[in-house]
Amino acid sequence: MRFKADEIASVIQKEIEDFRGQIETSEVGHVLEVGDGIARVYGLAGAMAGEMVEFSNGTRGQVFNLEETSVGVIILGDYLSIAEGDEVKTTGA
Repeated sequence: MRFKADEIASVIQKEIEDFRGQIETSEVGHVLEVGDGIARVYGLAGAMAGEMVEFSNGTRGQVFNLEETSVGVIILGDYLSIAEGDEVKTTGA
């Protein structure tokens, strides 16, 4: 099977023109401690008060306390399934 360079180039050019990639960014932190429905999270320096976050198990939370090295998060779900070291990411909402 032989390919022609101009055919390959035209296919690549069309794919580039049709590409509508979207970049999604989020900040990622880790749970330092958790108890009574509250998690202290390290690594979310850009989080804002009231911002929604998502834990690695899919549970959501809301940032309520901003400190110099960590943030406090109210866990909106089963906090018993969240453990120290779990990943937490911002949602931008």
